Amino acid sequence: MHPILASPRRLALYALAWIGVLALLASATWESSTAAWLDAAAALAPACALALFICLSPFYMCRSLPLGGSSVWNLLGAFGAAGAACGGLFAWSARETAALLKSKPLQGMAPFWFAMGVFLYLLSAGLHYAALAVASSRQSERRAAEARTLAREAELQALRMQINPHFLFNSLHSISALATTDRAREMCVRLAGFLRSSLGLSDRANIPLREELALARSYLEVEQVRFGARLRVEEEIAPDCEACGVPALLLQPLVENAVKHGIAGLVDGGSIRLTARRRGSAVEIALENAFDPEASAPSKTGIGLSHVRRRLEVRYGGQAELAAGASGTVYRVELRFPCESPMDSSSLA
Repeated sequence: MHPILASPRRLALYALAWIGVLALLASATWESSTAAWLDAAAALAPACALALFICLSPFYMCRSLPLGGSSVWNLLGAFGAAGAACGGLFAWSARETAALLKSKPLQGMAPFWFAMGVFLYLLSAGLHYAALAVASSRQSERRAAEARTLAREAELQALRMQINPHFLFNSLHSISALATTDRAREMCVRLAGFLRSSLGLSDRANIPLREELALARSYLEVEQVRFGARLRVEEEIAPDCEACGVPALLLQPLVENAVKHGIAGLVDGGSIRLTARRRGSAVEIALENAFDPEASAPSKTGIGLSHVRRRLEVRYGGQAELAAGASGTVYRVELRFPCESPMDSSSLA
């Protein structure tokens, strides 16, 4: 369907534009003859009404004869014939109306009106080509934007899919270390609870921070079965940031690193401190853990900080920040990203 006919508002604006065309043609006819301006306008009104609809037809010809895919001779032949037909109908209508008005000065204006009819048709064709080019450009931009969005979502999904196998491997390793004790059963139960809580996250772009924190606590409960009193957890969470949306399992690799590369290397264990607060329109999260600075560097087999940094980059672009570093015997990771309302929210099972 023609885009002008598809919208009453566009059709009304198009009709108003033709009132301006009628005024210009009446003025040109009045200047070229001895007829009164009102007589010229009256003679041209039916012709302009007819041309109003005729000049919509180039839309379909422009679509079937694109500028880049049609030869010049095809374009000249098609639009030349159509323009001549429009000019003939325009001149015939105006001349017949002038005859009804018994205006002799106007009856000799047929050649001028024919030329104007051809010009209007060709002008309409040019405008239709321009409109189709703009529409095509916008459609290409939308497709490119959709492609970028799909690619970003696919990368986020791929990054998120790496988390569960990585976590499960470490958890099974921990369970194997406890296999000869009664704590192995308790750890299996807590691990099952964590996995059940995280099962429904694969289809959610983000979750409320309160749910993400609950998942982090659930993981730490699993590890506390292994470490006992050696693992101590402190929290300071501002209530006004708990509803902010975060990518699901964003904190998981950070908490896991804090245990694996921090607490696990200390004979007496240590503390993990987690804080979250709002600063303006952003959320700031900090995770601190004790570690042994003299211990050998762990092998680079995990996803860790690079994983979290990449997820933030893909999700928020330059609006997110991640900083990490050691100070004495404390390793600190800081996250900062926009506070967004989660797309959906549900309580953890």
